[in-house]
Amino acid sequence: MREVLIVDGYNIIGDWPELRELKYERLEAARDKLIDDLKEYKAFTGREVIIVFDAHLASGGQSEEVIAGIRILYSKQEETADELIERLVYELLREKVRMHIYVATGDYVEQQVTFGGGALRITARELKTDVKNAKRQIRENVEKQNNTRNVIDDHLSPQVREMFEKWRRG
Repeated sequence: MREVLIVDGYNIIGDWPELRELKYERLEAARDKLIDDLKEYKAFTGREVIIVFDAHLASGGQSEEVIAGIRILYSKQEETADELIERLVYELLREKVRMHIYVATGDYVEQQVTFGGGALRITARELKTDVKNAKRQIRENVEKQNNTRNVIDDHLSPQVREMFEKWRRG
């Protein structure tokens, strides 16, 4: 079953303490850190990830970019990220494909609206926990692979091992 996670970008940045601190130094750095965290999350969970950022005060239309398979959308002029998220939920549901749509935001009203539209809601705190767990699992899997010996000797029968030992000794 297809799973899509839609993330309210600036809302999550404002909710996660490390991103909120980074935002005050450089907003772009906070966005990049969120994207990096969600790249790992996407790779681990297999969920499609769409991050939506407000750009309603900027001039121009909606813009989109893709980074490591993550769609990053900026709302168009005079449109909020919440409005874009709601529109995305309804567009995805119209595709008539079996899927779960999750919306990650700390905005309670947005959670209710998207839940009413058929999406499942994830709070900012729940997403943070999921991302931390995914990172921990990735780290454990890498450590496990690095600690596993993969030598030919482990796969040889005792007779073949003895024969090689005789050749080695001459």
